[in-house]
Amino acid sequence: MSAEEREAARGMMRKGELGRSPAEQRAEFDELFANLPLGDDVTLSERTLGGVPALDVRVAGADRDGLILYLHGGAYVIGSARTGANLAAPLSRRSGVPAVSLEYRLAPEHPFPAGIHDALAAYRELAGQNVVIAGDSAGGGLALALLLAARAEGLPQPAAAVLFSPWTDLALTGPSIDARDGYDPLFSRPNMAESAELYLGGADPHNELASPLFADLTGLPPLLVQVGTAEVLLDDSLRLVSRAAEQDVDVSLDVVAGAPHVYQYFAGLLPEADEALDHAATFIKNRLRDKSVGGVA
Repeated sequence: MSAEEREAARGMMRKGELGRSPAEQRAEFDELFANLPLGDDVTLSERTLGGVPALDVRVAGADRDGLILYLHGGAYVIGSARTGANLAAPLSRRSGVPAVSLEYRLAPEHPFPAGIHDALAAYRELAGQNVVIAGDSAGGGLALALLLAARAEGLPQPAAAVLFSPWTDLALTGPSIDARDGYDPLFSRPNMAESAELYLGGADPHNELASPLFADLTGLPPLLVQVGTAEVLLDDSLRLVSRAAEQDVDVSLDVVAGAPHVYQYFAGLLPEADEALDHAATFIKNRLRDKSVGGVA
């Protein structure tokens, strides 16, 4: 990625204004992301998983064994199954694995742990199948919380999890929250604190299901974490990977210099975004194959 490409990518983002209502934030986010073209080879259809609304993301020719359960980003306040399809579809296309994007409940109407309850309900219906969990930003944090909740319930772990710029620390204790503020075109500590307050609804930000960074990660499946350095959430990924490695979790990390939050959205514009999705797709195929052959729990 050239310096010009990095600057252009960051220039397409801007920090949101503080104090806007969730409805205002959702309307702006949907205007930007809810109608992006997915490709003529993609068909969306409504379904439910464990009683939770979802979208089947069917890409022509993506008929490998297994399933990608995608959890969308949006700071737990905005976003939808449709915006999640923007990344679920290219993952499905590149891996050949069908995908489902979940419409979990959002804060502040449904604060923590409502989203986790929805993700767990959906996963219960899939548990024991050949599944990979994937998510971006808050959806990445929710994916980790789902793994922890499934472990606590005694459910089998999925084959793997793919995390794009995951938000893993709602207590905002990472040094990059402040050190990267001027570099991150999208978020700042005040932005993140506002969203965390809406989601937590008074709950402890150190609760491991709200901030999986603080959890015992032992026994989780293989993780792939991708993050850019132009992110206040950089340390949410770096510290997660370090803790996972210390606790004998198979973990891989991709860091792209100068890339913004969830840079995979820039596929087709930034080579690193396409490379990231290709790597994630290969990871998904390999982990599903390993579980199918080896019966990994």
